[in-house]
Amino acid sequence: MASFIGARNQYALVRLEFAMKNAGVPAPPPIARLGEPSERALSEEWPAIEEQLEKALAYAKRLERERGKKFVDDPATQWLLRSVREMDQLNRAIRWVLTVTQSEDV
Repeated sequence: MASFIGARNQYALVRLEFAMKNAGVPAPPPIARLGEPSERALSEEWPAIEEQLEKALAYAKRLERERGKKFVDDPATQWLLRSVREMDQLNRAIRWVLTVTQSEDV
């Protein structure tokens, strides 16, 4: 969980940097923070965070597809794409843990 929180904080920073350097491009979608790092918050808030992450992934894919190689070679864009991919990987691990934990509770 701490890794996802760190990746999400990194995304928040790069999102600002990207928006400042690319004023004519719509800003990447925000991803909320968990209210608290607890099991309750995780089970209640995680679905909304996953939806926001899906929007960020779609944005990143669209960015790569529509903006071309020159745009994607920009350091802020590379950092943004890397941050989104990292959060996606961590989300998959968290989702797996949540699924296993929920199936054990049944």
